[in-house]
Amino acid sequence: MSSTEPVPDLEAGILYWATQPANYDGVLGGFGTGSLPRVDALGSRRFLLDLLPELSTVPSPFRNLSAPTSETRRVRALDVGAGVGRVTSDVLLPLVSDVVLLEPVEPFINEARSRGKASESGVELNDSGYRVLWKGIADKSKSVTFFKGALQSFDPAAPGTPLDRVGYLPPDGDDDKESKFDVIWCQWCLGHLKDDDLVQFLQMSKKALRDARSLIVVKENLCREQGNEPVTVFDEQDSTFTRFVRSDYVLQKSLL
Repeated sequence: MSSTEPVPDLEAGILYWATQPANYDGVLGGFGTGSLPRVDALGSRRFLLDLLPELSTVPSPFRNLSAPTSETRRVRALDVGAGVGRVTSDVLLPLVSDVVLLEPVEPFINEARSRGKASESGVELNDSGYRVLWKGIADKSKSVTFFKGALQSFDPAAPGTPLDRVGYLPPDGDDDKESKFDVIWCQWCLGHLKDDDLVQFLQMSKKALRDARSLIVVKENLCREQGNEPVTVFDEQDSTFTRFVRSDYVLQKSLL
């Protein structure tokens, strides 16, 4: 990328998102009250179950009988750029045991934490006024651990001190804070990273995976390619490459 081309600015991006409503509508750019959240979550859960069918909570002909099951160990996921906890609530908690949630924007992480706390006490209303409880939090069968921070400075293998935790707590004397992950979920947030920061984050994430079956899931919008040339569209509004991120060619080069 040429030095004259614009690049993401972390502080400018955080300042922009801090002005948006701390709800589904705000984090989804005005599409939080229609069908998008439900369709997106359903598609994400189906995608994850296709890759890890042992996460299915019901008997399935696609279940890999030789793979580890949720009964043999707790399945952990990391949700980065998590906003108010939409993916944590609607995609990950229905399938995994423990989620680590990372978000840099203060109003968003405060709202996510509030939703988690409300779920723990059994009282929460979503943006439309319907009761929505994060699965497994009230009965403490599952957990969410909250971290406030940016991807540029976050090491998944050594996350540091959490902001809070709701739901399940490890037995006395145990600490799962630095345990490795079965799934690292990155959705609509990697455009906030410069190329070097993206490579560094993915390399650190790889080291934080539990085993060979563990996954880094990248769900992003892609701009159109122009032959085999790398293409990047910069969004000046939030100082990121989000919304039209990197072309498939550029993203694959970053992942290699």
